[in-house]
Amino acid sequence: MDDASMVGLMGRVTGTVGPGLVGEVIVRVRGGAEHFLAYAATGTDRIEQGTVVMVVEHLPPRTVYVTAAYDS
Repeated sequence: MDDASMVGLMGRVTGTVGPGLVGEVIVRVRGGAEHFLAYAATGTDRIEQGTVVMVVEHLPPRTVYVTAAYDS
């Protein structure tokens, strides 16, 4: 899967994403669901477990930068 095809995909946080933390998200890709290491796109946001997120950048093979998909 190339970098551009991951951008814009939705996922769910399975391990808190935030400053000083390497979080984890699950994203539906390639006909299934895969886990990726995750960082907050802004670098200062804390995104709690269960939050729906959007991938804004993908660093192959398994790292993504995400932002919350909806305002709370």
